[in-house]
Amino acid sequence: MGRPGSHSDQVAINPNLSDDLAWCGMVTRRRLRTVLNAFALYTLAALLIGYFGVNAYNGDRGLKAKEDIDRQMAALTADLERLQTEQAQWERRIALLKSDDLDPDMLDERVRALLDYADAHDLTLMLARPSPTATPPKP
Repeated sequence: MGRPGSHSDQVAINPNLSDDLAWCGMVTRRRLRTVLNAFALYTLAALLIGYFGVNAYNGDRGLKAKEDIDRQMAALTADLERLQTEQAQWERRIALLKSDDLDPDMLDERVRALLDYADAHDLTLMLARPSPTATPPKP
């Protein structure tokens, strides 16, 4: 025999260890691990993309929240316009009641409304109130 590690030592290797099947098992495991790693990475990437996609739509600052804010803003804008119109009406009525430019018709209207007062020259219509049990007349 020769020196250790020489070509002649390799001949004495156990043939069961150098079988082609033994090498196939290792290669198969290595390929399986590579495929599983790739599958795990793609799955993780898909889950992250899905998570951020769902939050972009349903989250606190997502598309749904933007639509809700837009609806709220439209409702509040309409409410603001209604209140500004009402404020302008009240300012006009208050301006008519000021002492330097007092409108006698406005004053007379308010006094009559508050005191349930009617002048002797006013034309008054007395309407009968329908009773709650009475049925309305048929046409």
